Amino acid sequence: MLTIHRVRGVRPAEDVPGTEYAGHAVVVEGALLAAIGPYEELLAGYGERARVREWDGVLTPGRHEPDAVALLESAYWPDPREAEDLGTDPLTGAALTALGMTDTRWGASARRGVQRLLATGTTRLAGPFTHPQVRTAVARSGLRVTAPGPAPRLLLPGAPADFAVLAEDGTCLATALDGRLVHRRR
Repeated sequence: MLTIHRVRGVRPAEDVPGTEYAGHAVVVEGALLAAIGPYEELLAGYGERARVREWDGVLTPGRHEPDAVALLESAYWPDPREAEDLGTDPLTGAALTALGMTDTRWGASARRGVQRLLATGTTRLAGPFTHPQVRTAVARSGLRVTAPGPAPRLLLPGAPADFAVLAEDGTCLATALDGRLVHRRR
């Protein structure tokens, strides 16, 4: 399926000043970026076959999380039902040790942690992950795992359709992995 993502602007390279193109959009075909360009041109070329999604933000490569191993393997992300007893922030150190973590609890924590990362526009994580339940949660999410160190983040035709749409205040409106919306702010 073809989707045109119409946004206020497209920033094809993260953290590169002057690379934001106002009035542009991206076309996603399946799991890949098919085209990037002015919205009117893309609509004329793909419009009859494409669904159009409109976002009030800037479409950019997704975030790379270099501390993903620590966030998912050395912290417990409480279930909302535990908020009264444990709070809502991740637990580490002595508080984590006191929980007596089981494999089931690690898996559930990793899934909640992954959801929080997706809600910030994260599309890539630095690995590797050693805990089997964390590895499974990350693999099922579709997040890409890279070696530690900088990971290039560019939007190019033919590349995987992994991106985030950020509002003016920097909050994430949507995150896509392989062209699938995996987070959408309500």
